Amino acid sequence: MDVVTVSPKFQVVIPLAVRESLGLEPGQKVQALAYDNRIEFIPVRALKSMRGFLHGIDTTVRLDRDRV
Repeated sequence: MDVVTVSPKFQVVIPLAVRESLGLEPGQKVQALAYDNRIEFIPVRALKSMRGFLHGIDTTVRLDRDRV
């Protein structure tokens, strides 16, 4: 677990291991949100880059008998 310090300008440096594991690039945007007493940064990705990320997922859905 890495600990970061909040600067006087409220900036933080994302540790190298985290940047590499998420594939973050300089200038890339992240969404910041407060959730359950913590801060989460979610990388913003272009919709085009998401194409095919669900390849191989099972899309079959069992329907109840009373459903059409």
